[in-house]
Amino acid sequence: MGEDVETLKRRLPLLDYLRQHNWTSRPAGRSEFVGLCPLHEETRPSFYVNSRKDVFYCHGCGQGGDLIRFVQLSGQLSFRQSLAHLDPQAAPAADTSAVLEMASAFYRQQLDRYPEAMSYLGMRGLRDPDLIRELEIGYAPGGSLRRHLTAQGYSFDLLRQAGLLNENGSDAFYQRIVFLLRQSEHIVNLYGRSIGTAFPHRFLSGTKGGLYAWEKVRHYSEVILVEGMFDYAVLRQAGYHNVTCSFGTHLNRDQFLQLCEGLRTVYLAFDVDRNRSGQHAAEQLAGRLRAKGIAARRVMLPEGHDPNSFFVQRGDALQFQALLKDAQP
Repeated sequence: MGEDVETLKRRLPLLDYLRQHNWTSRPAGRSEFVGLCPLHEETRPSFYVNSRKDVFYCHGCGQGGDLIRFVQLSGQLSFRQSLAHLDPQAAPAADTSAVLEMASAFYRQQLDRYPEAMSYLGMRGLRDPDLIRELEIGYAPGGSLRRHLTAQGYSFDLLRQAGLLNENGSDAFYQRIVFLLRQSEHIVNLYGRSIGTAFPHRFLSGTKGGLYAWEKVRHYSEVILVEGMFDYAVLRQAGYHNVTCSFGTHLNRDQFLQLCEGLRTVYLAFDVDRNRSGQHAAEQLAGRLRAKGIAARRVMLPEGHDPNSFFVQRGDALQFQALLKDAQP
């Protein structure tokens, strides 16, 4: 990361870092300081820092460690993300993927802080907190990401290059639920679903990559393909692990080729809308897949429904399984 970890910690002692972030303390013995814990709410100081050993320990929540560990816990970051946070000028942190990692970590921190975001997830039928964490869902309130990332040392030009800022320099995502699009473990894009009156769907500039979470489903002999992330989320919540998402009905070349890997049956669970655009797209895709030797079947949801609305309006896993059984070529 431009410096090895020990050099980085020598350059930025834990106590100095905490004081830079407004932690107040009092001496509590030789080389020790105590104050309120920044990691949880408390009224009696139980967070101790040993400036000689450069470590912390909280007697309230039981957490302890060095500077890197503190940043991991306070920012809900991985080890690599924590290094990028502390040393933002380092080369690996200067690429788009690393900046998107930092932005997504910030968005995840915001989700629980905005009741309207959690309410929206509930309205869309997504209530499993473990799944929400697994999918790394976040919330972009708007107006705060630029300030947060520039305070960490990221340049305006880099944020613009990553697509996180608009041409006028404001946050690209405003009042949006945020999903991560990964490819080979790297974030290649972010998808924001508006919870307000703005246009519902927005991606950052750049590629959407391949099918969502394809590495987790490519080994299945039967795969369910859906259009949107909330379709994906409610199916996962209902116990279906062989599901992936194409972010729309028109697959890019990489997504189509992924479906054509090996012998499998692909169930196309697209929207059943009044103008039949979803089903028309499913018919076309089914024909293309069959031409490549892939069995394709169209899931006939009730009129006016997509998988998300089907489960929101009291559909369940058994009922959806029946729809899969009755799927048409």
